[in-house]
Amino acid sequence: MGLVIVNEISKLREIITEHKRNGKSIALVPTMGCLHDGHKSLMQKAHSIADITVASVFVNPIQFCPGEDYDKYPRTLDSDKLVAESAGVDIIFAPSVNEMYPDLQKFSDLTMVAPPYELTDIMCGKSRVGHFDGVETVVTKLFNIVQPDFACFGMKDIQQLFLIKKMVKDLNFPIEIIPCPLVREDSGLALSSRNKYLTEEQKKIALSLSKALFAIRGMYDAGVKETKKMFDTGLTNLDKNVELEYLEFVSFDTFKPVEFVGEATICALAARVGGVRLIDNIVLEV
Repeated sequence: MGLVIVNEISKLREIITEHKRNGKSIALVPTMGCLHDGHKSLMQKAHSIADITVASVFVNPIQFCPGEDYDKYPRTLDSDKLVAESAGVDIIFAPSVNEMYPDLQKFSDLTMVAPPYELTDIMCGKSRVGHFDGVETVVTKLFNIVQPDFACFGMKDIQQLFLIKKMVKDLNFPIEIIPCPLVREDSGLALSSRNKYLTEEQKKIALSLSKALFAIRGMYDAGVKETKKMFDTGLTNLDKNVELEYLEFVSFDTFKPVEFVGEATICALAARVGGVRLIDNIVLEV
């Protein structure tokens, strides 16, 4: 079958029901569109593990905080279709906001899925209050609509990945979450849809984010275990024009802060370059 674009929940459910009746396995790749090679790698992974690959393309309004870039977030469905097709995607689910949230007047009217506060009052959740409520709510809706056997999420959004895995476990979704590696440009900059906002000069400044993380990884590889020392090294490698939001070290398994690397640890950061918010991370393994 060729790539199909579906806009209605009822139509997608009909298609999925038919595939399941025929014994087909389903993999889902949730996206907000503006697809790049990072998304493509998720779709290729999904294509390799399931009979049918569904990619959602939906800019989810309830995960954007006041003052964020919802209105100007890139919507590029025509080019997204080409990326998805090249990665082996069978179905693009591209609903309208009204299709996903019928007659929604304000977010407080909506039943939400909320992750534990102690896991969202850190890192990205600390500055983006309510963001992960919006993420988990839309992902729950997509899980219920698509009924996938697998769902692929990138490790660039490492806090999101951790919270989705916990939600699936806590709420007994019969879905296997497949973590997929972070993908970088040749320069080292983590791929992101928001990179399109950066000028060439700002991209050069943004490279110091990955430079800081690689320096931290180098210290760990050299035997340094104390995260305070690695934190200081990270700061010295950031360009002076980078506005750092956080640079954190947390356990890969619990997402609790760590002072010494005695287990698999994530070093993650968020920063603004020219007003554009970027995230990146690196895994320190023992």
